[in-house]
Amino acid sequence: MERVTFKGFAYGAIAAASYGLNPLFALPLYADGMGADSVLFYRYAFGLVMLGVMMLVQKQSFALRRCEVLPLVIMGLLFSFSSLTLFLSYNYMDAGIASTILFVYPVLVAILMAVFFKEKVSPITMISIALAFTGISLLYQGEGGQTLSLTGVTLVFISSLTYALYIIGVNRSVLKDMPIAKLTFYVLLFGLSVYVIRLKFCTQLDVVSQPVLWINPVCLALFPTVISLVAMTKSIHYIGSTPAAILGALEPLTAICCGVLVFGERLTPRIILGIVLILVAVTLIILGKSLIRQLQVRVIHRNHHFPQR
Repeated sequence: MERVTFKGFAYGAIAAASYGLNPLFALPLYADGMGADSVLFYRYAFGLVMLGVMMLVQKQSFALRRCEVLPLVIMGLLFSFSSLTLFLSYNYMDAGIASTILFVYPVLVAILMAVFFKEKVSPITMISIALAFTGISLLYQGEGGQTLSLTGVTLVFISSLTYALYIIGVNRSVLKDMPIAKLTFYVLLFGLSVYVIRLKFCTQLDVVSQPVLWINPVCLALFPTVISLVAMTKSIHYIGSTPAAILGALEPLTAICCGVLVFGERLTPRIILGIVLILVAVTLIILGKSLIRQLQVRVIHRNHHFPQR
């Protein structure tokens, strides 16, 4: 059981870290004049090919049951709208800030699970969310008290909400037992339809202008799409929607690391404190139940040796 739980947390961390690489590969394409719909079209199309090849190599069936089609369409649209609104927000605010605001989705997952599925929110979960939120707020450095774009914030919130609904939907529908590669393949397939339509059936698709830039859509398909989706789905299957979502705290950490290592941004004490708080939050989620069990065992053991009068 503990091995399965460890796998769930490991996959959740991989999913969050890889999803946080979106700005690293998307922003160079934006700088080249490409629109969000075109960037996402390439991301989903390449991801679809990768997963299709994976399924062929593993000799997995592409067949669907009738009851699986509608949930897959809904999950594909949810994930696609989450991607679209996040990428559109990059036009209104710094990508790093957008990545930090996106982290409200674990809270939305916890709230939705509590309201609609009566899932109990443990004190450790609430403390972890509070610590992570505090850490996220410290990662954002406002310049001269500048107000964030309302449009940008709204887009990121919609992205968070649709991603939260996607995480819950995967775990609470007939898709729960579907092979992960197959599930992800059809999520991308139905999600791709959004960009095909928005690009007027690809007649308005922007072409990658320089050969060296092709590495960006390929990496967008591989890391924040295929690896992230597969790892997140595995994590949800192992540990459930809420813990998997809370591990999303690693997403803004990835964005910060990319900024410092790739773009030469400063690593201030405030940012370091924010990173520490987020890591503590993630550690609490991972070790929380084990720590509580150990504490209970110690209390029982102590009461056994020192009975009350």
